[in-house]
Amino acid sequence: MRRVTGARLALSALLVTATCAATGLTPTAAADSRPAHRPPASAALLDAMRRDLGLTPAAARERLADERRAVKAERAARKAAGAAFGGAWFDAGRGRLTVAVTERRAVSDVRDTGADVRLVEHSDAALDAAKNRVDKVEAPSGVASWRVDPRANRVVVDVVAGHRGDNDVSAFLRRARATAPIRVDTVPEAPRTYAAGTVGGDPYYTGNVRCSIGFSVHGGFVTAGHCGKAGAAVRGWDGSAIGAFQGSSFPDNDYAWVSVGNGWWTVPVVLGWGTVPDQLVRGSAEAPVGASICRSGSTTKWHCGRLLAKNETVNYSDGTVVHQLTKTSVCAQGGDSGGSFISGDQAQGVTSGGWGNCTSGGETWFQPVNEILQRYGLRLHTA
Repeated sequence: MRRVTGARLALSALLVTATCAATGLTPTAAADSRPAHRPPASAALLDAMRRDLGLTPAAARERLADERRAVKAERAARKAAGAAFGGAWFDAGRGRLTVAVTERRAVSDVRDTGADVRLVEHSDAALDAAKNRVDKVEAPSGVASWRVDPRANRVVVDVVAGHRGDNDVSAFLRRARATAPIRVDTVPEAPRTYAAGTVGGDPYYTGNVRCSIGFSVHGGFVTAGHCGKAGAAVRGWDGSAIGAFQGSSFPDNDYAWVSVGNGWWTVPVVLGWGTVPDQLVRGSAEAPVGASICRSGSTTKWHCGRLLAKNETVNYSDGTVVHQLTKTSVCAQGGDSGGSFISGDQAQGVTSGGWGNCTSGGETWFQPVNEILQRYGLRLHTA
């Protein structure tokens, strides 16, 4: 992710980017039994299939061709089966699609589509309706999920291991069985959202602006004030809602804090981006001038330098003046705004702006974190 490059010394630009990257997905063409006429699979896709599925490039290409044929066959089979359609699934080992039907009369027509056929009791429509009835039953935490499983020809309920005998789980299963054909499976743990914790250096978005997380505090995280005004909604790296700016000061100061919710939580960590191990935050003891200091941001990742001066007033290139900033020899670029400055395991501040870039070098200023904590009555999340 990116930050904004500064202009020049005291006339530098803020390290915030207002660029939105739009990633387009190319529509998949209709399935074709002649793979040679299709675009070749990308090297990245083949590598991912090797890594995650254990397939050689040749086997991966064969799998993709089989899956394209299965997509085409399922469309045809659904139409051929009509109301007797009971669902379908792809057998990767055999490279074939199996289609379930509830009526023997449909077997021949479905087989003509190139799919294997299995006779079952419940139609796909009946199972969907049954699952919708289960949706209306309040589920306890010991129930992880439920879904229509065409192979089982049932609504399958996943229960967290060790909770099958819980009274509330048993009550849920009784009510579910009264409304649907049920099979119960066990999963090792309850699911959780993957929004992730608020980690120093990670990107976040507000409007069409991308900035970086500074440090986790209890209830949220601190960042740069020029990244958003109080009340502005904040999205995480995955686009999901994090929270909103609860306080923001810019210009004069350049600090803000964002509340955290919606499945996100705070973590006392600053990203090392693979350059160094992720760093635990254990406090906010202020480093002296001349000390080494490092910065984590969503554009240029992890860079280090020296702490050059404190309590510096900076006049940015747009005429904005910010006071009480700390100057460093660390480079930064657009999108790094708000990111973490850390010395050892001690939080120092959040990135404000600078000049130069991480190719030719430059200088960057940060707003000291202790001032932010004091201003808003926040408590740093420490390890």
